[in-house]
Order: sequence, then structure tokens, then C-alpha cells
Amino acid sequence: MTEKKNSYTVKLTPAQMEEAARILREGNYRARRLEHTIAAAEGEDCQIAIYKSGKCLVQGKGAADWITFVLEPQVLGEARLGYEDILNPEANAPHMGVDESGKGDFFGPLVIAAAYVDETLAKDLKAMNVRDSKTITTDKAAQDLARKIRERLGDRFVVVSIGPAAYNRLYATMGSVNRILAWGHARAIENLLEKVPNCPRALSDQFGPEQQIQRALQQKGRKIKLEQRHKAESDIAVAAASILARSGFLTALAKLGEKYGRTLPKGASEKVKAVAGDIVKKHGGAALLETAKCHFKTADEVLAAQGKTRKEEGLPPAPERKVFVPRRPAK
Repeated sequence: MTEKKNSYTVKLTPAQMEEAARILREGNYRARRLEHTIAAAEGEDCQIAIYKSGKCLVQGKGAADWITFVLEPQVLGEARLGYEDILNPEANAPHMGVDESGKGDFFGPLVIAAAYVDETLAKDLKAMNVRDSKTITTDKAAQDLARKIRERLGDRFVVVSIGPAAYNRLYATMGSVNRILAWGHARAIENLLEKVPNCPRALSDQFGPEQQIQRALQQKGRKIKLEQRHKAESDIAVAAASILARSGFLTALAKLGEKYGRTLPKGASEKVKAVAGDIVKKHGGAALLETAKCHFKTADEVLAAQGKTRKEEGLPPAPERKVFVPRRPAK
């Protein structure tokens, strides 16, 4: 069994949410008012909150006991807590996790991070409630946790940041986001191997054929065992890398915004288009090469709204976009 910690997050199905909420309403709990929850209560040495998103957050020194003796048998119908080491013995074995941030954001860099863990580091990171960065709801919380991860890992992590200008050059050469990702993952793996040369395995989320990373690795990285799998962020090393990558992205995005006197929003929303339009008006379309990932269709929409074209503004041609044409049923 792993050492108990004081904060746990469990994803519930709608039916499980309803059952957990019923237990809090009808059991020996003191109800609490908490925004965005369907039920929240204080139990014995712990506080439980069932959020509308399906997240169940349990905190306090009695959190592990409540999950073990209430949530698992009465709601989940299975034992999960504390069995990670038994069910997946490789989880705490020495390895590195690799993840990226910024892939879906028009503005800012693509950042790839790699983090190394062994049994001691893995347990310490779990005790810090390190988890997939996508479950962290505020930028401040992500930055705070990233700082703690950096302090704990010391020299056993790397961050590779591919700024917009470099990203656009790579895309012009490679013509594929997955190839850029493979190149970035390979650089992160090799850079971390300089610091932990005996690391036997690298794990990342599934984004393309493993051979892409293998081909991008130089000689010093060819011997490491590569593994990709869906939802790899459940692995503690990948989760740590995801937070470090997000932190690197947020920091770089803020600095880029300062240079252009604007707060650059994340994603590719209408707000993003509005800010991009303002930048183009003030600095010209070529400024997108220095601030944004120009293969996004967002670039075409921003330029078209101002009667401009890629060629006129010195941007590379738009990538070919595949259009799905449904097949007609046979007569």
C-alpha cells in the first residue's frame, strides 16, 4: 500500500455522483455550501465535495479512510486506493514521462517537458497531489505546483520550448504537427538522458507512431525503451511533465504578450481572433510568424477579416486541409 496522503480527486459517472450525493445527504455528515457542487459535506477528519463536472474531491487526514471504507465499496464498487503499486508495478520504477502544452493554442510556443521519477520521487510527487495538468483549473495553481515539482526533482527534468518563429519554420519543413511533436519529444528525452543516463524507459501520451520518435532520436537516445499509450497522464512522471510543460507555456505566453503590449489568450476562440486582428492591424500580418502557429486556420480567418492574404503578408501557404466527403450508399 502507498503512503496515505491528504487530498484525492476521483472522477465519477453521473450515477456514481448521484449515489455519493445521496450518502452525504442521508449519512452522518455536516452539510457545506460550496459553489459548483451538487453536494458537499464534512465527515470524520475530512471534507468531501461532489462537483457538477463529476469530480469528487476528498481532503483531510481522514480522506483515505473515507475513500477506502465509503466511496470504494458503496459508490465505485471496486478497490483502487493504494493498489497502484500492486496493479502497475512499473508506475514507481525508474522512468521518465514526456508531455506537451500549447499544441491547441494559436498564440505562444509548443512546450515539451520530460520528468524523471524513481520510487521515492514518485511517492513524493503523489503526496503533493501531482496530476494531469488538464485537471488543474487555474494558471496560478499550475504555476505553484510546477514550482514545487521543480524543487523536488532538482536537476531531473527538462523543458524544451519551441517558440512560434521556430515552430513555423519546423512546420514549413516537416508539414505535420505530429512530426514536430516527435522531434520535440526526442529532444526532451535526449536532454534528460544527459542528466539521468541510466533511465531505462520513456513514456508519453499516444499522438502518432512510436517510430516517429525513434527516428528523431540521436544515437545516445536509441537504447531507451519508448512507450506511448492513451491517457498516459495517469502516470506520475507524465503528469509531472504535463504540469512543467504547461508552466513553461504560460510563462512564455505572458512574456510574448508583454512584448506586444497585449494579454494573449489561450486556445483558438473568437477572443483569440480579436486579439490577433489587433496585432495584425498594428504590426502587420508578419507579426503572426513571431506570435502564433500560422498553420492554424485561425490565421486565414484573421487575415481575411482585414482583406489580407498570406502571400501579401509574407506568411507561408496554408496547409492542405482534408475535407470529409461522405460516401454515397451503393444503389
